[in-house]
Amino acid sequence: MVKPMVQKSEAAANVENPIHIMPRSYLSTENNKTGSWRYLRPRYEEKTAPCSAACPAGEDIGKIEMLTTQGLFKEAWETILRENPFPGVCGRVCYHPCEGVCNRGEFDDAIAIHSVERFLADTAERYDLKPLRERLPSRPEKVAIAGAGPSGLAAAWFLSQLGYACDVFEAASDAGGILRWGIPLYRLPLPALQREIAQVEAQGVRIRTGTPVTANLLTDLKSGYHAVYLACGHGRTTELRIPGESLAGVQDGLAFLAKVRNGESPACQGTSAVIGGGNTAVDVARSIVRLGGRAVILYRRRRQDMPAFGDEVQMALDEGVELVELVAPAQIESADGRCRVVLRAMKVAGEDGIRARVEPDGDKTSEVIVDRLFKATGAEAAEGWHNPPAGASSILTLSHCALAKKNDGPMTIYGGDVTNDIKSVVHAVASGKQAAMALDTLLREGPDAILPKLNACAVGSGPSLSMEIYMGGERRLRNPHVVAYKEINADYFRYSARMSQPRLVREERTRSFAEIDLRVSGNIAMRETERCFNCGLCNQCDNCHLFCPDLSVIHDPSAQGRHINYDYCKGCGLCVVECPRNAMTLEEEIR
Repeated sequence: MVKPMVQKSEAAANVENPIHIMPRSYLSTENNKTGSWRYLRPRYEEKTAPCSAACPAGEDIGKIEMLTTQGLFKEAWETILRENPFPGVCGRVCYHPCEGVCNRGEFDDAIAIHSVERFLADTAERYDLKPLRERLPSRPEKVAIAGAGPSGLAAAWFLSQLGYACDVFEAASDAGGILRWGIPLYRLPLPALQREIAQVEAQGVRIRTGTPVTANLLTDLKSGYHAVYLACGHGRTTELRIPGESLAGVQDGLAFLAKVRNGESPACQGTSAVIGGGNTAVDVARSIVRLGGRAVILYRRRRQDMPAFGDEVQMALDEGVELVELVAPAQIESADGRCRVVLRAMKVAGEDGIRARVEPDGDKTSEVIVDRLFKATGAEAAEGWHNPPAGASSILTLSHCALAKKNDGPMTIYGGDVTNDIKSVVHAVASGKQAAMALDTLLREGPDAILPKLNACAVGSGPSLSMEIYMGGERRLRNPHVVAYKEINADYFRYSARMSQPRLVREERTRSFAEIDLRVSGNIAMRETERCFNCGLCNQCDNCHLFCPDLSVIHDPSAQGRHINYDYCKGCGLCVVECPRNAMTLEEEIR
């Protein structure tokens, strides 16, 4: 039986073969300004990286790393010079507190900031680069600076930027202070230092070596200059204050280092003891090893309490230097042309800040017999008048310097080691910078403007200051808020090992005073800076544009490279969330 054909209904046919119809408007939707729905407003706002806030010189480290990643080495180097005239020096001898607070350290390993800084300085030296720097119009005032160490030279560098003529007076035959005479060549080669001193002189600064500033000369300077900056430093080793200290075999550690830097080879055969735990003590001990002797460091606290840089201590131990902890010299005696040192045993009695508080461990003593003993327990000003007057009402004490004015005479500013709690090269630079800012503000606006003006130039919450901010640069537009690790969108970063600093092997190190840390290539430096989060800074990644659901992030030719069209931005905050570096802010809309 033939079945009759069944005619499909039109509705059934449409189900099997659906008609694809997309709704569309033939009119513009630009009038539908969805930004009126917004109650939160995103905006671009660069912030402060923790490394910059921790750097005593206030360097713009996040920007330096970003420029280095892009291969803009000269621009990165010039960015350092805005805040610190000694990148080649600090890249070698700074204790780099910036790395201790690096947000990348909570992700894997901190950025090797000091190695990058040294690379940039070495690159500038290799290609004989000349910095393009801003300089304010010349001022009529002249400034005299006593001491051509890092603080005095930094003050001259920044004062020259601000338009002042500077004369630097230095007692030694060469400029540099502790950099020239107190840091061994294996840490700071002479050409690296000389280049950066020459760079200061190229700004018009006159350095008069072999001219010690005495009390009489200081009086003459005050009659011929509008201000005097005393940056004489700590040039005298502190006394041990124990019997036998004046014996022939007891030597000054700083004087020993100065002889070595002057090309001499003092006798170091046999065993030498070094009293102290700072960088000077470690440098003396390592120099003794290079001169063919055996060195023993005697320290009254523990190794972890030593103010010397940790990696320097470790390298000293690798090179054969011995360390005896928790002993303090009590007496020195002569023993057949050698030194018998009586040591009092010490014990930990608690914590005093970051270091142990120690006290004698009863009557326990021991002794060592050595061929010579070096004092390296710290240093103090060589003359009392190098220090700021104590208790004077006319003194304005700042974080890194002090200003004193008597009657109608010129301003006297004290800086460097005599005013810094931490005695380091980078703190000396900070002191010179602060002195330059304070003096310039005083001469232009009067004493009442000093504190407000310096506070406005603080990096983060201070006390680090920015000369770029002081001179009205773009850095002044940043929020002083210091970016924390939790504010970084770490999903956009992958784990990457920190660069390994190439060094001479131990056997080669102890044969000469050749520099230990070797140069790194541009590729290595760029790979290292690629690891940087660039906290708080926009690196043009364009996530804000890519993730905006309203297409309200618009590219433009401005320095920012884009802007937000608030007519259509609904304030969803997706751009802020997806910004890897926290360079945007989401705030309540105020209508």
